[in-house]
Order: sequence, then C-alpha cells, then structure tokens
Amino acid sequence: MHEWKIFSCISEASRAAADFIAEQIELAISLRDVCYVLLPGGVTPVVCLRKLSEKNIPWEKVHWYLGDERCVAKSHASRNDLMLEINFWSRIPNANKYSIPAELGAEQGAAAYSEMIAPIKHFDIAFLGLGEDGHTASLFPDNAALNDTHPAVPVFNSPKPPGERVSVSVDTLKNARCRVILTAGAAKAEVLSKIRSGENLPVNTIGPVHWFVDSEAMSKTVNKPDTSSTSK
Repeated sequence: MHEWKIFSCISEASRAAADFIAEQIELAISLRDVCYVLLPGGVTPVVCLRKLSEKNIPWEKVHWYLGDERCVAKSHASRNDLMLEINFWSRIPNANKYSIPAELGAEQGAAAYSEMIAPIKHFDIAFLGLGEDGHTASLFPDNAALNDTHPAVPVFNSPKPPGERVSVSVDTLKNARCRVILTAGAAKAEVLSKIRSGENLPVNTIGPVHWFVDSEAMSKTVNKPDTSSTSK
C-alpha cells in the first residue's frame, strides 16, 4: 500500500523527502556499499534536490540515473539532465551521473538506455514525479509503453510535447526497492483522489510509493490515510 506523508507546504514536503531519500541512500550503502538512484525532471523536485545536496553522504558510492528524458537535442532547455546538472549534480562532489541518450530518438535511445541499466536488477530508490493525468516518468495512460517489459522503453504520442520520449519501464519501477513521489498544489488534488480510490492509472501500477505531498494536493481526499504524518 502507498504511504502518505502530508505537510503544510511544498517546502516542508521537499525537506522531508530529502531527509528520507538521504536515509535510504545511507541504508543502501550500509548494506551493499553502493546505491543506484533514478531521478525525476521538472520543477517540483528542485528544492528537494538542493536540500539533498547539502547532506553528508559518500557521494562517490551513489550512481544517478534518469527516470525519463525528452527526445530533443542534448543542449535543449527542456532536457531533464540539464535541470539536474544545474540544480543537483553540479552541487555534489564525485557525481556518478548517467544521462539517457534520448537525442538518438525514442527507439535508439531506449535500446541504448536499456543496455546501460540492464545490469541494475534493483534500483535502490526511484524518485519520481506525477502528472495530473496520473502518469509518472513518461508512462502515460493508455500508452503502448506501459506494456513494454524492457528496462527502458520508447514513448510515442505523448500527450505533452515533445511527442517522443524515453522512459524506464513499469517493470523497472516495480523492481525498485523504494519509490518516492513528491508533489504539491491544488492542481494535483483530483488525480491524488483518483490514486487513493485505486483507479487504474500508471502510477498505481508500479508498486507501493512513499508520498510526500502538501495539504492542498490532498484537499479532495475525503478519508485521510492512517499512515500519514502531518507537519505544520
């Protein structure tokens, strides 16, 4: 089952998510001497990632991968790896970072990324985003990519531009040891209500998630989950 942690604002949720992710990184290193992490794109995770960069972690033992990428040129402003470089990777020492070669196109990019991540049977942490339609990474509702079992999958006909993307697969996310989603704002209230009711959305197919949300995002949830914690 999903675990929900609710906070008064996105800043508090971001700080708590950074603390949780740091704990999971340290746990993985203590058990296996290495940690493999999938990271999201977009604006929402920026504060969390900056908070995470302030932690005292043996960064050389952490390997960073992307959950998805847009099929645009390497230098394009909408690239997720560019956001991560500016807001996170450039802020930590010894960053072991691995981009998705989505500039090759969806098919070739997915094939190359599948080969890259195939040796990682279980990502320790999948830090993900959430769309208002219930998509996560670039796994959109009713898209053929949902049924592709390769480690990484080509995505066509994305409802959000650009139409072509590369994403890790549902199976890759299911196999992760820990899944984390940070989201906030009234615009996410409707989809969170649907997720809580068990609708067949992509995000509900990947396994239990540790949710870090603000109270606005939970405003349409009638029955608050027993596992939630609230911070004022």
